[in-house]
Amino acid sequence: MHTIDMDLVEMTLDVMKYTIDRISNITPGMGAPKKEEELFRLVGKTITPEGIGGENAFKLFRDVLVKATVPIDHPRHLAFVPAAPTRAAIMFDLVTSASSIHGAYWMEGAGGIFCENQAMKWLVSLTGLPDGAFGVFTSGGTAANLSAMVAAREEWRARNSDNVGVKALMLTSHGAHSSIQAMAKVIDADVVMIDIEEEKLTGRELQNAIDELEEKDRKRLFSVVATGGTTNAGIIDELDTIADVCEKEDVWFHVDCAYGGGALAATSVRHLFNGIEWADSITIDPHKWLFSPYDCGAVIYRNLDLAKKAHAQEGSYLEIFQDEGAQGFNPADYQIQLTRRVRGMPLWFSLAMHGTDKYRQAIERGIELAQIAAKKIEKRKNLEMVRPTSLSVVLFRRKNWSPEEYKEWTYSNHRNGFALVTPTKWKKETVARFCFINPDTTEEDIDQILDTME
Repeated sequence: MHTIDMDLVEMTLDVMKYTIDRISNITPGMGAPKKEEELFRLVGKTITPEGIGGENAFKLFRDVLVKATVPIDHPRHLAFVPAAPTRAAIMFDLVTSASSIHGAYWMEGAGGIFCENQAMKWLVSLTGLPDGAFGVFTSGGTAANLSAMVAAREEWRARNSDNVGVKALMLTSHGAHSSIQAMAKVIDADVVMIDIEEEKLTGRELQNAIDELEEKDRKRLFSVVATGGTTNAGIIDELDTIADVCEKEDVWFHVDCAYGGGALAATSVRHLFNGIEWADSITIDPHKWLFSPYDCGAVIYRNLDLAKKAHAQEGSYLEIFQDEGAQGFNPADYQIQLTRRVRGMPLWFSLAMHGTDKYRQAIERGIELAQIAAKKIEKRKNLEMVRPTSLSVVLFRRKNWSPEEYKEWTYSNHRNGFALVTPTKWKKETVARFCFINPDTTEEDIDQILDTME
């Protein structure tokens, strides 16, 4: 398996040809999932004692299996939070894998970790956090949120030994990402969801929620999670007033910017994030709006030492890492994973190649596309906006449509290989939703999608 021979050389050429063709294709086939039974009928058993050969396996992937996937970078993929990795980042993802770098400790991965840290410094600079703040790349927003929650809980316990063994409690709003509640289960913490009067959580509502807690629950409160761009509507909580309350009440302030964090680089909306500079931790997903390949999340801490106390691992086999030559930044000390790839390297290469100005322009384009779409919607008699655009999300309705009609519209567009645009729920109503990430999406794409609703 580890022999370098002509078969390997030929397979390398096939892989490179596929990769070049794929990243050169702005509008790849939309693709559609198939039942497992159907895929098995098409490809058969692929894992056998003798193997089916690289050429055969690659042909099955290229001709059958990849067509049962939906490319997230298609310019008419406007569902969920799509992605649009730069060609440079995709190519360097190949380099990252080929380089076989273990990204947990400086001793083994110094050069790769240096690259990651260069990109991380730029991310931290966008937040406005003070000197000393820093972060680490994770597998995504869920892992980043979990890492931040663990650090927050351990800091809460360290402050008061009475908190050790007590089930912790956190506050967030109904607009928070589902991973907040899911990761609270992982650390066995309770979550109180705040009902908000407006569309975003404010400091006033947070203070009211804290005041309404019973004394025993107030003692269990260790963290507040605000959102910097909700997945459903792109709404940003009132971070400055929330920060004031967290400081007054002495609780950890976490901001989940997994989707919206890229907009910190956009001059037109940066003011909407005022207050984020007071956060104790922040989640950003570069694989969303910072054009990095999956999977690449990030968690940033105001105080790295608190994160290290929560996450650093010890073991006799790790003692060599104390050697003077191995001293440096160890990503494993600041998040839940020990074994990790240097997933921030593709982001670093793309930033280094293109510069941060082009990133800012590409992010602003997503915001601009949302505003363009809103104007087009307002001009159509059968369509209307549900609420103003926020970041790059557009919520709108087709007048008099039922939930089933939205569903059929989605399926029809997808079956035709044209677009993937899905409905969502807004205040219990089924509505249509656009999320713009890809700067290759055109105004003509928007017009053609809206035409399908007439």
